[in-house]
Amino acid sequence: MTTDIDQAMDAYFGQDGEEPPHDWGNAAPVETAREPVPRTWAPQDLASVLDGSYKPPQPTVGRRDDGVGLFYPGRMNSVASESEAGKTWLALIASLQEINDGNHVLYLDFEDDAGGVVGRLLCLGANPADILERFHYIRPENGPSDIDLIDLAGALEYNPTLAIVDGVTEGMSLFGLELKDNTDVAKFGRTLLRPMANSGAAVVTLDHVVKSSENRGRYSIGGVHKLNGLNGVMYMLENHRPFGIGVTGKSIIRVAKDRPGQIRKNGLPHTSGMHWYADLVVKSETQEYAEAHLYAPKVRDEEDREADEDQKRINKLKAKVLDALAGAPTPLPGKGIEDRVNGRAVDVRRAVAALVDAGRIVAEPGARGAILHRLATPITQQDEPPEEDAA
Repeated sequence: MTTDIDQAMDAYFGQDGEEPPHDWGNAAPVETAREPVPRTWAPQDLASVLDGSYKPPQPTVGRRDDGVGLFYPGRMNSVASESEAGKTWLALIASLQEINDGNHVLYLDFEDDAGGVVGRLLCLGANPADILERFHYIRPENGPSDIDLIDLAGALEYNPTLAIVDGVTEGMSLFGLELKDNTDVAKFGRTLLRPMANSGAAVVTLDHVVKSSENRGRYSIGGVHKLNGLNGVMYMLENHRPFGIGVTGKSIIRVAKDRPGQIRKNGLPHTSGMHWYADLVVKSETQEYAEAHLYAPKVRDEEDREADEDQKRINKLKAKVLDALAGAPTPLPGKGIEDRVNGRAVDVRRAVAALVDAGRIVAEPGARGAILHRLATPITQQDEPPEEDAA
């Protein structure tokens, strides 16, 4: 008799005594007698497609506030954005929804720790008893050994409806794979993501995007197969307001890819070519409590559009101000910044003030009453502000 754990281990160890089909680095082949690997090269029976009984996959895992789904079960999905744009918040909102529905969630974390992830779940209002029972957190710190694979297969025995893989770059590195090599990207999907999807879970990877918003398009950082190899949905997040304790953060969720084609119809078109699917809003009251929403998109009136265009212009100037300060050998007065940044002086001053308020720029007294500005920290790929677009 084949048990659930046997089936889960088959996905990782291979069957019929064969060498495992997955390249796990230091994992040795496991000798075991199991049923033959399913034959997938024979022509399929198309009767269900032709007689009208076939039903396309539906996004039933996680949902917006209006009840419309987010992710496809049994498929590989992805969320990509710059750092601190809300990827983890989105993943944990969906996780909490599944937990509250009585389902199990697997969280494979290559970047954070249990305190940070579970702390956010509690902040969103999760019941501690439910977390203990239905939230399965894994923090790998080495390439998987045979015992590690057994542990992972055991987690899949809970039949999670959602499997989050947080930190694709770190995860691929742990497997000894090259981020920009499309063959390695495909191998990562084949060895880790696809077996979890085959268990029925909606697999959701959380990934970073390239530094330049102009060259980014629909792609996350690394090989293009990250997008091409997905068979579910991929979302891109555009941060409009930063997330943090005591503030209300907001990101726009856009659809970069929808292989089954059941999600875009619930969004609104956008000039970028990526449909506007939702607004992610997290209002942090205190360190212990936050209110989170996934609002459905709405057609905006002229006043909203003008406000968006204004914010878009200021955000572009923010990036230019940071570049000017990064390239200056000494701290700059306000006039020195205005001389280096093209734009209306009033808008440049607004951009500088916003950066000071956000702690990105330090303003300190200089000679003859001048106010000098310098970067609070060096600019990195992950903390450079995005060039926002109107939703």
